Amino acid sequence: MRNKKKTVKKKGFYFKDYTESELIDKNNSNVIKVSASRVTFLFLIFFSLILIFSIKITYLSLSQEKIFYTTNKINQGFAKERRDIVDRNGSFLATNVILYDVGVRPKLLSDKEKKNLLIKLGLLFPGLNLSEIELKLTKEDFFSIGKRLTPKEKDQFWLMGNKAFVFDPKPSRIYPQKNLFSHILGQTDDKNEGISGVEKFFDKELNSEKKIKTPLSLTLDSNLQHLIREELVRAQLDFNNIGSGAILMDVENGEILSLVSLPDYDLNKRISINDNIYTNKITLGVYELGSVFKTFTIAAGLENKIINPTTIFKNLENSLTCDKYTITEHDKLPKNLSVEEILIRSSNIGAVRIAQKIGIEKYKDFLNALGLLDSIDFDLKEIGTPIPFRWGKCKLATASYGHGVTTTPLQLATAYAMLGNGGYKIKPFILKNKKNFIEKKEKIVSEKTSEAINLMLRKVVSLDEGTANFANIDGYEVGGKTGTALKYNSKAKLNTFVSLFPASRPKYVLLVMLDEPKPAPNFVYEFPPSEKFPNGYKYKGEKRNTSGWNTVVVAGKIIEKIGPILAIKNLQASKNF
Repeated sequence: MRNKKKTVKKKGFYFKDYTESELIDKNNSNVIKVSASRVTFLFLIFFSLILIFSIKITYLSLSQEKIFYTTNKINQGFAKERRDIVDRNGSFLATNVILYDVGVRPKLLSDKEKKNLLIKLGLLFPGLNLSEIELKLTKEDFFSIGKRLTPKEKDQFWLMGNKAFVFDPKPSRIYPQKNLFSHILGQTDDKNEGISGVEKFFDKELNSEKKIKTPLSLTLDSNLQHLIREELVRAQLDFNNIGSGAILMDVENGEILSLVSLPDYDLNKRISINDNIYTNKITLGVYELGSVFKTFTIAAGLENKIINPTTIFKNLENSLTCDKYTITEHDKLPKNLSVEEILIRSSNIGAVRIAQKIGIEKYKDFLNALGLLDSIDFDLKEIGTPIPFRWGKCKLATASYGHGVTTTPLQLATAYAMLGNGGYKIKPFILKNKKNFIEKKEKIVSEKTSEAINLMLRKVVSLDEGTANFANIDGYEVGGKTGTALKYNSKAKLNTFVSLFPASRPKYVLLVMLDEPKPAPNFVYEFPPSEKFPNGYKYKGEKRNTSGWNTVVVAGKIIEKIGPILAIKNLQASKNF
């Protein structure tokens, strides 16, 4: 009993007035009161702890935010939201999301905490350079550990519960189509301002607060872009070329429906825009494009009434010399050729003889009228400028078949469009805007010249002796011209094929270019039906790597794929009128 009494006299930890023995002696009502008081008191204590903890958390978050926006080296001004970009069908090409930059403030961490942080980072993010981070933890007051992170990626850092992390949310650009339009759309910087492509050229438009809810609409078609890119990627496997490009344009108004350049890159993963491997080959690339220029030579002769399609050039040499240069034929050709045969068989010497009849000034004026010799006005900053040169007799001779004269594939396609559409001047564009349409049509060549050129281009594809048989796709009436050129100071080839279809009344121009294609000894060539081979035939392997043996093949496959889509679109368009 004595021991028990001593125990009774001990004071409780929280309750001075009540011990267990004392409560036993109380009546029932008193017990209830005491119990209720205890519960109330416990609740108050618990609530107070929660309140204190919440206040502390709020204070820390606010203090972090305050420090971050005053001293953070990442945040140099809050990024602006930009207008969405869509294709002609309303599919999103560029839109906005909230992404996060994550920074670290090493001063808030002890040495032990720094070591623990490195261990956790190594487990959660194997790709991080831990040695570099360890060095920064010891020497820097603040550094970035991750930029443009998705909410999911940001949460991985946040769930680590480290007090040294700082999270900077900012509106950022994402590109749902990834690689598909990389050379056209371009990129934005950390402040969400355009630095290349459409993002740069239309930066002011895209930052317009008045139009922020209205997407910027382009003339491009995602479905066509995908199909064309798919064939260019496949071509790299077949012909082992280092790059390629293609452009599809409406010849009547200059609308660009597709523009592809390979290699390309995922726009959601930043790259250096100065890397030459990612040059936009269609708009920025400046090349000698070879025999595709023979079409212009003949058109200039027709327009100046110096020749007609049936004019015969007799006793054509197999080669000729101009100064120190020797001009030869690519193949053994007949001595006598008509103008249309010169184009169909792609005769270099024949083109030279026509150009000599035209003369330097008239030929130069004709190329200028087609917009081939100066830079072109277009909806991108990445525009190449043809290399200037001094005209002379030898330059006239080589220019007649596309050597010694440069231009961009964009300009080449536009010039073919103007020859094919009846001779009217057009301006290529990718911004879907009525202002881009030329209301008053300016004549570049006559209707007669245009019709004659279209007919000859059709024969280049349809006749057995033509250089572009592989593009003779049934039902699409394709016409076109091949071009094979040696790259400057190199034996490597740059191969081009420009096609117009349907040739009787062209609606589209398609240019396909392969950069340094190789012979394809294992490739199976499928010759389409013709007068000579009614059922067509197959042929495996070819040592030659001229345009007719690779670029034309690719273009034919592209037309076969996109033709039905274009036919449907034209049918729908005709019903609207």
